[in-house]
Amino acid sequence: MEIATATLERILAYAAAAPDREVCGLLFGDDRAIRSASPAANVAAEPARRFEIDPQALFAAIRAERDGGPRLIGHYHSHPSGEAAPSACDAAAAEPGRLWLIVAGRHAAAFRAVAGGPIHGAFAAVPLAVTA
Repeated sequence: MEIATATLERILAYAAAAPDREVCGLLFGDDRAIRSASPAANVAAEPARRFEIDPQALFAAIRAERDGGPRLIGHYHSHPSGEAAPSACDAAAAEPGRLWLIVAGRHAAAFRAVAGGPIHGAFAAVPLAVTA
């Protein structure tokens, strides 16, 4: 999966600006690349430990896609005090087929939610190529 340096840098900066909570957002693109990302509010009850994408932002993206807008391929979130890898909590929320980009510090990694995946029974690693 490809992601432009500028897109990844925006996500990393967004996460760095909120080191005490998980940040999140939506990913748009296709089977080969993340073409853009849009931040969304984290409406989780415990944003320091969990994330929940603002339903209004999610539904707006789904409606826009149905109307011919960019394809929603997944989402991103940060692990402020963890690793750029899915947690067991992430696995409980995994929607098969969606791409997950997880950032921690200056690190980012991509995963596809798949039933029975090798990571927590819910994810498979996806190679991430950062492009100019």
